[in-house]
Parts: sequence; C-alpha cells; structure tokens
Amino acid sequence: MLKWRNRMFEPKLKEALGRVQKPGRYTGGEPGSVYKDKSQVDVRFAFCFPDTYEVGMSFLGEKILYELLNAHENWWCERAFMPWLDMKAEMERLSLPLYTLESKDPLAAFDAVGFTLQYELSYTNILAMLDLAGIPFYAKDRDESWPLIVAGGPCACNAEPIADFFDVIQLGEGERQLPAICAEIEKAKKEGGVSKTELLLRLAKIPGVYIPAFYDVTYYEDGRVQAITPNQPGVPAVITKAIIQDMNDFAPPTNFVVPMVGAIQDRASVEVLRGCVRGCRFCQAGFLYRPMRQRDAALLNRAAQDLCANTGYEELSLSSLSTSDHSQLEELLDDLNEWAPKEHVSLSLPSLRVDNFSESLIEKTTKVRKSGLTFAAEAGTQRLRDVINKNVTWDEIEKTCGIAFAAGYTSVKLYFMMGLPTETMEDIEGIAETAQKVVDLYYHTTNHAKGKGVQVTISCACFVPKPHTPFQFVPMDSAETLQAKQKHLLESVRSRKIKVNYHDSKTSLLEGVFAKGDRRLAPALVEAYKRGCFFDGWEECFRYDTWMQVFADLGIDPYFYCQRPIALDEVTPWSHMDYGVTHEYLVREYKKALAAQTTPPCNRQCGGCGANHLLGGPCFDYSTDLV
Repeated sequence: MLKWRNRMFEPKLKEALGRVQKPGRYTGGEPGSVYKDKSQVDVRFAFCFPDTYEVGMSFLGEKILYELLNAHENWWCERAFMPWLDMKAEMERLSLPLYTLESKDPLAAFDAVGFTLQYELSYTNILAMLDLAGIPFYAKDRDESWPLIVAGGPCACNAEPIADFFDVIQLGEGERQLPAICAEIEKAKKEGGVSKTELLLRLAKIPGVYIPAFYDVTYYEDGRVQAITPNQPGVPAVITKAIIQDMNDFAPPTNFVVPMVGAIQDRASVEVLRGCVRGCRFCQAGFLYRPMRQRDAALLNRAAQDLCANTGYEELSLSSLSTSDHSQLEELLDDLNEWAPKEHVSLSLPSLRVDNFSESLIEKTTKVRKSGLTFAAEAGTQRLRDVINKNVTWDEIEKTCGIAFAAGYTSVKLYFMMGLPTETMEDIEGIAETAQKVVDLYYHTTNHAKGKGVQVTISCACFVPKPHTPFQFVPMDSAETLQAKQKHLLESVRSRKIKVNYHDSKTSLLEGVFAKGDRRLAPALVEAYKRGCFFDGWEECFRYDTWMQVFADLGIDPYFYCQRPIALDEVTPWSHMDYGVTHEYLVREYKKALAAQTTPPCNRQCGGCGANHLLGGPCFDYSTDLV
C-alpha cells in the first residue's frame, strides 16, 4: 500500500511540495484515511472544504459523511481542501489541477464534487477550488462530461448568491440525502445515456434536494424578490429540509482521519444531540437544526470509547449546540469517567449554559485536566438579553462563575455580540460592567485559587441578521456604527484583568450581504475572485476596497441586502426553503423581541414553531422535565 501511495506523487506535485510551507497539508496518507481500488468503485465523491486543511480537518460533518459514504464498498469518498496562498500559486505555475488527498486524482475525474457551506466568506474559495480544478463556474456551462457540483451545510438555507454555480443543493441533514444522491448517480451510470437534466429530475425527488436550475426568480423594479417558481413539472414549490427523526439510527463515527498538520480543533468529538431548545433569536443554527433530538447515553459512551481507542486522541469533546441540555448528561459523564481517566482522556463540554452549570459538571469534566471555561452572555444588560431571548440573568452568571472560581479556575471567556436589535450605548457599557463584576466576584470568592490573578476575556462578535431567524427582518448596523460601539467598549473597560477581542466590522458587512443576498450576486463573486479576492475570512487576505469597487462597477448596492429592513410579508430569496419553523412563528418572535418579551425553552413549554411536523408528532414528552 505504501509503495502505491508513493507512486502517486508525480514530479510536478513533488516540486510544488518542496516549495511550500506545511506540505503535510497536501500529502494525505494520514491514519484513518480510506483507500480503495478504483477499478472496484462505482461512485467517486470528492468532499471539498473551502478553507485550509487545519480548518477543514476540525469539521465534524466531514468526518460523519466520510465514514458513512465509505461504508459502501463500491463508493469512495475522498477529501480536498483549499490550498493556502503559496500552494495555490505553485499549482497555477505548474498547471497542477486541484486533487484529492487520497488518490491524488483531479476533481474533474469524480462523479460528484461536494462543498460544505459553513460560512458566507468561504464563497470565493469555492470558486478558487473550481478554478484550480479547471471546472467551469456556472452549472449551465457544465454538461454530462463534468462532475455534478453539490452543496450542503447551514448556508444552504439561503444559497441563492451561489445557486447558479451548483447543480444540487442539499437542505437539511446530509446523512439522509448524500447516500441517496450517490445511489441515483450509481444507477444512472449503470443505465448509461442518462442526460444531466434527467438525472437532476431524479435527484429533485429526494427529500430536501434543491435543484436551482429548476426554479426561476422574478424581481420588482425596486429590487425586491417578486416570486420564485418551479420551471419543471413535479418539482415542489417549497423544498422541505431532510431530517433524521431518531438520532440513535445513526451512530457517531468511531474512526477519524487524524491530521498530519495540527487541526484547529484536533481532538475526538462526539455529537451528543442535534438542534437546540433555547430559541435565542439571533442564532441561525438554533432554528435550522430544530427540533432537538438526542442520542442515548449508552450509544454515546460506546462510540466515544471506540473513537478514542481507534484514533489515540486524549481529549474528547461532547459537541452540540447545547450539550448541557442533554437529559442524560450526568449519566453519560459517569459512564465516560469509568474509562476516560484510566486512558488519560480528558473531557470537554464546549457548549455549556450558564443556567444549568453545576459543581457536579465541573467535577466530572476535570478528572484529567482543566480546560478553559467559556460562557455566552451575548448581551451586557438584562433588557437586551430579554430582547434576544437569551433567558440568562446576572444572578445565574454570578452563580456559575462563583462555582468555577471555587473549583480553581482563574480564567473565564465571555462571549457577547454587538449590533443587536434595539441596542444602545448603555448596553455596550453593560458588557464592560458585566466583565468587571466577574473580576470583582473572583476576589470576593473566599476559596479562589491563591497566589493567582483572574483573567476575563471579552470576545465580541458583530451581529449579522440571518435568514430563518426572527431577526431576519432587521437591518444590520453600519460599519461606522459598529466601529463606534467597539471604541466605546474599549473606553468602558478600565481593568487590566479584562481583555477585549472583537471582530472586524468590514468582514461582517460582507457576511451580511451574502447571508441575505439573491442570485444577482453571483457575477460579483466571480468578478471579485478574478480581481484577487479569496480567503475573505482571513484578515490578511480580505480586500474590502476591492469588494466595494466590484459592487460599484457592477451596479450592485450591497446595503440593499444587509442594511434594509425586510417587510414582514415580503418574499425573500429563501422563501421557497422550509426548515420546519413557520414564517408566522418568526414574525411572532420578532414582535416579542421588540417588546422585550421572552419565550421559554421549548422542552419546557412548546412555543408553536411548527418544527414538530418534521417528526410527525410532539417534539417532547411534556409530562416530564427533560432538563
């Protein structure tokens, strides 16, 4: 096997690898990689992550789908990532097409090439990867001789700015859709002579599959969307996302590809639940992944033990949007602690909630080593926390931090957002005041760690209104307003014990444009890429002025998309996409936000969001308290 792998490094690739930093990003051969005999494979799928190897290898979704597809003996799923600047330049110089890490075959040789849409600022990287592969950007320019270009992930909830580039877009959970797509591709190949249009018509029948070419968009003179209508018979007017009704039907992966170059999150990870009960009005993921569904503790324990044994990882993350909302969390931690300390495996819960944090959780997650604690307060005043439905009070923050300090923690990170609807400068001052109160609390905690000071880090993101949330209707703060708020926050912090980090407001503006954009933005993406825009999410690569010039040259007003209120009855670019939550519910929650009224977590009281129809019945047994 090793000799076979070595032969794959052709002279051009060897030359490129000898001239770049971190060649391990591009070599493959990592433990856990899957290799197959191409002559025995019927379907070849290239899973592409449109960012660097280190970022992509942190993505759990790829690990899930990689194991799921490769479980089929006659299918082969391989990986590709966006090359960093030096490797991209070498590949262009040497005319070396973008390839997968396993076979080293170019992307154009595959049956399907899939991209995950994790964040809007990766869109130009998708174009860069297609360009490096020699694949035409637009779906209309690709006939049967080209691979199907497929997309999925959270940004598929409004993929309209990039819809013209894709043949197939998956709404919802890929475990259901991707095997079905591969099965149709296999069937069509064996039949022979199936046209691209016929194959796409077959794929359109799979739940949650969206074929952009089968929909026409019309606009009003003022630029708003007038209608989105199917142009093929039998194609649904509204596409409903695919969903796994019972997460126990899909066990977590028990083997990961272990990266050669350290991933950003280089650890074993098990998804304990999917969805969220909280209903934070700013949080797109909380609405996209509804309803909450959890895996049984016994299943999770077995999977976690197998995963750590197979990969050698010494850190295990229990991941989800809201891990502490798992109804069997204490039981799961007890099960994990039966073997994890003996194997020197530490446990981390990256998504803890302030209101259900306890001494027991600390005790059960620090048997091997302590990791840092992060809490998301999101807003600095109670009024604004009620507006966004955070359902967290200062008393709960105080109690949680007190428990942490008594347990020996000396650093806490607090997440906030700025630019939230109805926000004032008093709310910004509240962020600094909250951090200061946490510092003071440390020194008032009698049993805090002796001889050590406290470090409170404020991490402040710019709020970007997103589709399928109650805040999709609100305009985003201007860059100037956000910068003024950032300046005011820095002036409001007076302690050296408090460190402030905040996001660039200009990248947030671009994120806002593409989050709520439509198909008319596709030419801007192509033009910006041609003028050197890619890796837009990387500060050292972001070219704000170039983007603004592209918009001006093409006659596109970016502020139309992100700084304009959307009418409550307006047709949006994503109106033909059903993620389970009704429009009526989003309107209702938006009005409650303006009145600073909260909605309880939906496992305590059903809020009537509509997502229960995806399960065919109630999401929870309300006769018991699941938390």
